[in-house]
Formats: sequence, structure tokens, C-alpha cells
Amino acid sequence: MRSWRNGVAVAIGFAAWLNSTSTTGAHDEPKPDGQNWTNWRGHDGTRSLPTGLKTLKFGGEHARWKTELPGKGSSTPIVVDGLIYLTAPVEGVDGLLCYDSDGQKKFQTIFGSENPGKHRRGSGSNASPVSDGKTIFAYFKSGTLAAVDLTGQTRWELNLVEKYGQESLYWDHGTSPILTERYVVMTRMDERDSWLAAFHKDSGELAWKVPRNYTTPRECDHGYSTPIVIQYDGKESILTWGAEQITIHRADNGELIWSCGNFNPEQNQLWPTIASPVIVGDMAVVAYGRADRGSPRLFGVRLSGSGDVTKTNHVWERDDIGAFVPTPVVHGEHIIVLGDRGDIECLDPQTGQTVWREQFPQARANFYASPLLLGDYLYTVREDGTSFVSQVVDGKLKLLAEGEMQQDIIGSPVPLGDSILVRGETHLICIAPE
Repeated sequence: MRSWRNGVAVAIGFAAWLNSTSTTGAHDEPKPDGQNWTNWRGHDGTRSLPTGLKTLKFGGEHARWKTELPGKGSSTPIVVDGLIYLTAPVEGVDGLLCYDSDGQKKFQTIFGSENPGKHRRGSGSNASPVSDGKTIFAYFKSGTLAAVDLTGQTRWELNLVEKYGQESLYWDHGTSPILTERYVVMTRMDERDSWLAAFHKDSGELAWKVPRNYTTPRECDHGYSTPIVIQYDGKESILTWGAEQITIHRADNGELIWSCGNFNPEQNQLWPTIASPVIVGDMAVVAYGRADRGSPRLFGVRLSGSGDVTKTNHVWERDDIGAFVPTPVVHGEHIIVLGDRGDIECLDPQTGQTVWREQFPQARANFYASPLLLGDYLYTVREDGTSFVSQVVDGKLKLLAEGEMQQDIIGSPVPLGDSILVRGETHLICIAPE
């Protein structure tokens, strides 16, 4: 492990940090619980709840119910007031579907023609919806960005591909929309024309759009990660990771106020951004590199200062652990990193030091879904549908049970009341507690 220390940054007191940096959801978003999981990462971007159900029967054979889906999608469902919303193709067009907690479809809202996925695991519905508790916002590879009310009526719809041109990503679009107090925000990261743009939640009218173009080695400017809404220096801000740069922009006008680079000094090629950063305290932990090919990178970057902080805010780096696709999960003051091949490690985000390390049973399939942590119970699903329940106990991870979802899984598990919801390739699956 390599470590850099900025004496000034390290000396910043906790009270000063509390006033400068914290994650936040949309201003009027419902409180986080099993009835409300309003974006794929959860209310505060941690993919965790402090308490939760315990189930050792985490597999499709123990499903409370299974509902067949109309088409292949790879997005993660969200839950708003106990109702489930997810994106999927419906007979060749983009669709937003709503189900009740028993798996019965309440409505589907359709838009324009689907642009199918080209990756073997991808789809035209890779981006996950997001909600402020009153409206559902969804984006599709076709370029459609839409706002739908809780009864299924379209409030507005626009097409970002028609407005700003076709994306030039090597694989399928994966970035999900996020919500600030006033706007729904989208980002595009590719080699042609990268930008961050905000649209009024009530009308879809463009509020601001700022360029985000950086020169990188081949494919390293392709981004599939999702930004995070944070409070920075007391102002609502947007943290974005991609093109080998972390940037922080003001949410009201898109102004760039902070940036940090130098994540690939060796100039490696074919390192797109997929896993999203996680924030614990004043530290952003960033997974990069190609952990799926034996070249992981994991960075700790302090969120302080302004302008270009590349030379001062790198705190630590690991080159023996990381994740290419799964986004890490926060466990109290620590983070848990699930590697693509099932290696799993708990770290102190302030130092990068390992707390514990384990390995899930390996197979030909990788992990694509991000882990879910409910209390001390960790739920993980491999691409081939093999599922694991583990418990963090006595300073280590204990594997409790293994199951089978009986279909391929790309979307990440989310809580639904006293159950866990998993979106498979063909079915929406609700796993009941014991």
C-alpha cells in the first residue's frame, strides 16, 4: 500500500469537516427504511441500513413471490412507499413498471423505441430510476429521460440523444440519474463530448449544462458510474467520478469548485469507470483499474479545499484490492469492497488498512451486483445467480448460507419491508425472511 499525507488536511478537525462534507439525498426524499429505497444506492449512498432483517434463505427457491418481467433489463429497482418501480423493455419500447409488495403489476408507462444492449449482460434499461417521493425519473439508452407521477402518468419526456448527439461508449449506457433539491441531473462521459447537465424536476427544462472533457488513455474517459449529491462547504453539490477525475460541482449552477486527478499515472489503457465512489466522513474511496483482470486500484482521497487538489489530497492507494463493477458498501466507519472474483475486504477509509479479508467460493461467473448490508448481515449475488448471506461478527466475515436465484443477476438487491428484492434477467424476485 502506498500512502500520501497532507499535513494540513490531516489536521482538519471533525467539526470543520461536518460543516463541509456530507452525503445527502433529495431535499424532500422519504426517510430511508424498508418502505423507501428511492435510488439504487439507498438514501445516503451507502447501500446499507443500520438494522434489518435476518434471512439465511437468500435464494430463488425461497422466494415469497416471483413475477415475470416483459423484457431484459439490468437496472436495479427502487421502492417508494412500499411500491416497486423498475425499468424494462416492453415489446420493443422503453418502459417504466410499477408493482405492489405482492408482485402484482399496478401500471406500466411506455415511451419510445428501445435501443437494445450490445454487451452480453447489458440492456437498453441499465440505468436505475430515482424518486423524490412524488415523481419517478427514469433514463434509457435510447436517450429518453422522463418524469412519471406515482399513478403512471408522464409529466414530461425528452430525448438527450436527439438533443446532444449519440453516446460513443464502447458498452451500454449505465449511469443513473440523480436528484438535487431542484433538479434531475444526468452526466455523460465518453471521448466525444462529456458533460454534466441539470433539468428542472417539474418541467424537464434545462437549468444548466457544463462540459466535463479530459484527455485520457484509450477508453479511460468512458464512464458508467453514478454521481453523488453531497453537502460541500455548506452548499448542495455534485461529486462525479470518471475520466480519471473526481470533480465537485455546485448543484445550483454546475460551477466546478474542486477536482482531483492522477488515478492512472502509468497511463494504462482500457480502464473505464464503472464502480461508483463511496464517502465515509471526509474521505472518498474510489475503485478503479481492472480488478476483473488482476489490476485493481483503490484510492482514498480527502474531500477538502478547493480548486485542483491533485497534489495534496491523495491520502492512500492500494494495488492489491479493488472492484471493477460492484460499488463498495459502507459498514459503520468502514467500507466493504466486493471484488469481481469474490474476494471481499473490509477497510478503514481513513488509512486504507485492512480490517478483515475473506473469499467467497469462486466460479467462472463474476460479481456484477453491488452488495447490500442490513445491520451486520451482508447479501451478495453472483452473476450466475448464486447468492450468499454473511455476517460481520467479531471483527471478521462469517459465511452463513448459500442459495440460487435460478437465473442470471446483474441488478443489485434492495430491501422491501421485511423482505429483499432482487431483479433477475427474467423475473422480479422477493425473498421472504425466515
